[in-house]
Amino acid sequence: MGCDNPRVHTSARPGRAAALRMEGQLHVLREFHAGRIATRAELTTRLGLSRASALEITARLRDAALVHEEAAPPDGKRGRPTTRLLPHPEGPLVCAVDIAHEAWTVAVVELGGAVLARTTGQISDRHADSVLTALRRAVAAQLDTWGQRVRAVPVSAPGTVRGTRVVQASNLRWRDVDLAVLTDLPVLGGNNATLSGLAESRRGAAADADVALHLKIDVGVGGILVVNGAPMTGATGGGGEFGHLPFGDPRRRCLCGAYGCWDTEVDGRALARLAWQEDAAEPRAAAERVLSAARDGDAAAVGAVDEVARAFGRGVGGLVNALDPRLVTVSGVATDLLAAAPEAFGTAYRTGLIAYQRSSVPPVRASALGGDGSIIGAAETGFDHVLTESGITAWRAR
Repeated sequence: MGCDNPRVHTSARPGRAAALRMEGQLHVLREFHAGRIATRAELTTRLGLSRASALEITARLRDAALVHEEAAPPDGKRGRPTTRLLPHPEGPLVCAVDIAHEAWTVAVVELGGAVLARTTGQISDRHADSVLTALRRAVAAQLDTWGQRVRAVPVSAPGTVRGTRVVQASNLRWRDVDLAVLTDLPVLGGNNATLSGLAESRRGAAADADVALHLKIDVGVGGILVVNGAPMTGATGGGGEFGHLPFGDPRRRCLCGAYGCWDTEVDGRALARLAWQEDAAEPRAAAERVLSAARDGDAAAVGAVDEVARAFGRGVGGLVNALDPRLVTVSGVATDLLAAAPEAFGTAYRTGLIAYQRSSVPPVRASALGGDGSIIGAAETGFDHVLTESGITAWRAR
């Protein structure tokens, strides 16, 4: 007789058997959410479960309104037809929030990652109270629509985040802002570049890499190292503040209070300064203007783009030397910068690598998720919270 997966053994003591059943159900839910299983048959072929265990687990998940089953399309193979697994139409959701410098987005996401609803708003007043008031209303509207199905509110913010607090968002002029005021549901905070990197590693351009470095240029540059799907956020959650490494001009002061930050050399402020000696108040808009002018052949803009691409490439090389990723993904302005000046970036990147890295240069890939990366990453952290023993127990008891 074959040995069944130990996660779902039912011959153990009652308490242990219940724990193993929960472990088996969570394993199936996480694999389903990640898109690695889509049919009941794949529970046996991919996860090593017996048919009986697969049937038992899917029945329990179906009864708990976690998954739904329907007949899979015929595949021409012999044997019993399998069933396709789908998110339950009354299953758990997360309400993900993305705060950018000029706009916010609220999206309701179901198990498996599909977005069911989305609202957006512009940020004209960057004061924290104004932004959070608008977001409270937007989140409340979604909760009115979806009710108790919403289990968490994960939030992406453009700053250093510890727990639910944005301890510093220099470009928004926020200090110690508590995101927990958005709702009484569990709020899960995260940095936008960190969450973009998490999303690329789980669902995007780095999904095939065990160790990936992500870099996002928006207002400044941030990112994260992701190892086996987990972001390396450090002891207090501030890991990935790469824009504040001293890769820049030590005479130039950053909004964070330090001098010589990489931030000051690679975003729209640097592009506008180098192209037209402008002091850009809106870095993202300035980047778009300079990049557009470079595409039109403006010599000053072309020179600025090349210089910023070189500054970015040198820094990426230094980070690859320090962190040893399998590959690098980029998003935001970085994607446009690499497309506009691939030679300038590539030369600076390769010459910045230590010798052994040059023998097999980690590729640099454009984001597969684009501007949705941070909200997709936020939703992932929401389901990391939901797909736990306590999360599923609370869902069953609702």
